[in-house]
Amino acid sequence: MRHLLNLNAWTIGLAALAQLVLFVRWLYRHVRNEEVNRAFIHDMATNHLPHIYDLLVKIADRQGISHRTPPPIRWVDLSKR
Repeated sequence: MRHLLNLNAWTIGLAALAQLVLFVRWLYRHVRNEEVNRAFIHDMATNHLPHIYDLLVKIADRQGISHRTPPPIRWVDLSKR
């Protein structure tokens, strides 16, 4: 009974639990943010970059600027081996 009434142990335990919960929350947000960034970059490279290159070629043709063909866009997924 005396062990259950020890306030120092409860205080330390509660503080450690609060820090653990905050760390897990931070870790989840960090991982989620990386997933969102990866999806955004993949979307930009596969969907929007070809359109941007096409419009730049049209602008260069309209301005009379000589240009090379735009480079091919290849998405390399380094996370899969």
